[in-house]
Amino acid sequence: MRVIKAVLVEPVGCLAEFPAEEFNDIAERLFESGLPIGESGSDAYWYLLDLMEQAGDALTAPTAAVEQLELQAIDRAQLYEDVVPALAALKAMHITLLVASSLSAVAVNRFLEKFSLAPYFSGVWTRDNAGGVKAAPLRKAMESAAVKPDEMICLVDTA
Repeated sequence: MRVIKAVLVEPVGCLAEFPAEEFNDIAERLFESGLPIGESGSDAYWYLLDLMEQAGDALTAPTAAVEQLELQAIDRAQLYEDVVPALAALKAMHITLLVASSLSAVAVNRFLEKFSLAPYFSGVWTRDNAGGVKAAPLRKAMESAAVKPDEMICLVDTA
């Protein structure tokens, strides 16, 4: 039997429903391709995060704009009703809970504060403190969990 000792969580889509409008706004600003916005919003967001990662500090203004849109999305996010009981149960079982997100640190902290979730998590890894987006926060969270890969579960909303 496999024993799970850690759960790594991406807040967007796993803990809460995030409105699409802010991410669609990014798509509208980046692309005038004529694609239906609903199909391009998420892709545009990830494209922009990749550009930000490659450019480093050279994209200060776009980075601030993306962070502002993330904060707006968090202000409108709706926590799934089963999240708090699930986190409480996992914590009671002494399972390490970590956040691994491509959102900014400011955005993740606002999310945790808004829904009073910070006490459940022993660590928070974001694009700001992990050194990159997508895989970097996940990798840092996995390292900080100090458990074998087969002893953890990663809950993310994208591949």
